[in-house]
Amino acid sequence: MPFRGRSGGLPPKGPAVRPLGHTPHPYARALGMVSVVLIGAWLGLLVVGSVRTPVGPMDTKMALRPSVSGGTKINVSPLGALELDSHHAPLRLDVDVDQLNPERSQALVKHPERLAGLQEEIAGDVAAGTIDLGVRSVVAVVSGATLLGLAVYRRPRRALTAGGLALALLATSGAAAYATWNPKSVLEPKFSGLLSSAPSVVGNARSIVSDFDIYQQELARLVTNVTQLYDATANLPTYQPDPTTMRVLHVSDIHLNPAAWHIIESLVKQYDIDVIIDSGDTMDHGTTAENGFLDPISDLGAPYVWVRGNHDSAATQEYLEDLDNVRVLDDGKSVTVSGLRIAGIGDPQFTPDRSVQPAGDDSERAVGRRLAAAMNQQRAKGDPADIAVAHNPTAARETAGAVPLVLAGHTHNRKTHELDGGTRLMVQGSTGGDGLRAVEGGEPADVQASVLYLDRESRKLQAWDEITLGGLGLSTAEVSRRLPEENTPGGAGSPSPSPSSPSAGPGSGTASPPARRTPSPSPTEAP
Repeated sequence: MPFRGRSGGLPPKGPAVRPLGHTPHPYARALGMVSVVLIGAWLGLLVVGSVRTPVGPMDTKMALRPSVSGGTKINVSPLGALELDSHHAPLRLDVDVDQLNPERSQALVKHPERLAGLQEEIAGDVAAGTIDLGVRSVVAVVSGATLLGLAVYRRPRRALTAGGLALALLATSGAAAYATWNPKSVLEPKFSGLLSSAPSVVGNARSIVSDFDIYQQELARLVTNVTQLYDATANLPTYQPDPTTMRVLHVSDIHLNPAAWHIIESLVKQYDIDVIIDSGDTMDHGTTAENGFLDPISDLGAPYVWVRGNHDSAATQEYLEDLDNVRVLDDGKSVTVSGLRIAGIGDPQFTPDRSVQPAGDDSERAVGRRLAAAMNQQRAKGDPADIAVAHNPTAARETAGAVPLVLAGHTHNRKTHELDGGTRLMVQGSTGGDGLRAVEGGEPADVQASVLYLDRESRKLQAWDEITLGGLGLSTAEVSRRLPEENTPGGAGSPSPSPSSPSAGPGSGTASPPARRTPSPSPTEAP
């Protein structure tokens, strides 16, 4: 029976009573769910998302970690690490090579015939470990997101939703990694730690290309080599360079940094350099008082080829011409050094400070055309240049089609470009870490140099190492291996420069990322 008041009637109808509390906005609820999924998945991977698996004679640990750029990082304790641009996804594969297993390594020593099948065994171990890692990662991601969702929402349905979304996220990441998988990434590794000296034992670059096929095989080969390294470090033989490979050290923009000479001398010894090419701006103001800074060049241990930069004066050039092991290039002049024919031209501008008005790109293009014309004349006489050198990239671009390789500097920003006519332009960063002026900035600039490997017969570029050292007060070292596209497995033959007149326009594409630094000034400015 309905309740009636004192008057005997039903209670008056009023507004509906609203429940206490505040209903979250749909966007806020979605953001909260996304946060729970991401944090839960990350915690799951961190706690249980790794596997320990034997890979040949090595004990390794594999794990997936959240990452912005993806890739693979192989930590070889205590030697350092290798980074591979193997895929692009929000997950990075970490492989830690922990230690050499005594029992399995001794078995190899006692039964050396097993080395013949070691690579296949390691490839199988890697495949099994990868499958195990995939299964464990699924369990870790789903469990982590579900448990965190249950702790936050206290509702099983919302917790299961979080787990399902985490599984979908992992599946999407796996699909992205599969779609962007680059098995040739092992051909361009980035070394750090003690492994940064490993590329110095490179022989013929062509044999390297033929030996490296797919990522899984290369990981197996890496573990095999590390095994031998652990076992024979004390008895390593003296390295003998491959006689078919020439090594050229490209430096630029030292800008009065005395530390550069010690770095160059070390690289000359480590890589057994045949010739050093300096693309200018060795000085800062080009005064005669600075000339004594150039004296260590005589003791670097290799011939030194130099072109004038916009911070180098005529007095600087005259002083260098008197040093015994220095060959100064200007006006399209060519010299033969260590079997290489090198042509170059000095920068037409001298802008040691901001008080001097730059002449602009037109003057740079003019000297670039002069250099190209001189090389075309030499080619017509049957004496073509192998390498051209100009300080400013704007001038260097004018040699497109006239020479296979042209080197430049000036911008303090390392890049590589393919120009028209089969010419490759390599712009070097600052080997002086922006020089003494680097201390003015908030962060020290990197010290950069490159080692170019050329075939001794054809004099064509086979590979190059981009060397990056930490700037003032830092002790980091990285070496990145680069290969021309035509030199990678399945690539086309190496292009040869066109016999026609050089093109004024550049080609497109870069072979290497820019160095880590603040934006550099335009070519018309004096860095």
